[in-house]
Amino acid sequence: MRGAAAPMPISVASPARSSAGLAAPLRAIVRAALATAGRRPGEIAVVLADDARLRALNRRWRGLDRATDVLSFPLSERRGGPVDGDIVISLERVAEQARRYRMPRGRELARLAIHGTLHLAGLDHHTAPERARMRRCEERALRACAAPARALERGIAARA
Repeated sequence: MRGAAAPMPISVASPARSSAGLAAPLRAIVRAALATAGRRPGEIAVVLADDARLRALNRRWRGLDRATDVLSFPLSERRGGPVDGDIVISLERVAEQARRYRMPRGRELARLAIHGTLHLAGLDHHTAPERARMRRCEERALRACAAPARALERGIAARA
């Protein structure tokens, strides 16, 4: 399109195995989550990792010596412009939480990608009003991402 800015890249990386079947659905999920927050993507990296990597990052950046399911690292604090940053998700937590909550792993991965994306967009859940807003955005994004979440489940099954 003439005059329109080219979309910024959303990259997906998984050091253990190829992210081939997961990249396109994760990109769609990140875009949908940002849209629910009224934001647009800049340069965003989604990294699929293991508990050890999340624990090391959590210890270094948050002072918490334990694994967690998702961490977000915004690269800027701009409120009106595109969202830039990194989202790191533990695939071990995805599998464990999907079992615990009795849901497909693809839906849990989608939920964590949405949660991490909303943190990049500036949403948080420290107070009750913040939690309520974040949950509303998460629910809207999950509804909008039903097809990409199913694609994630197929991609996860193909990796197994």
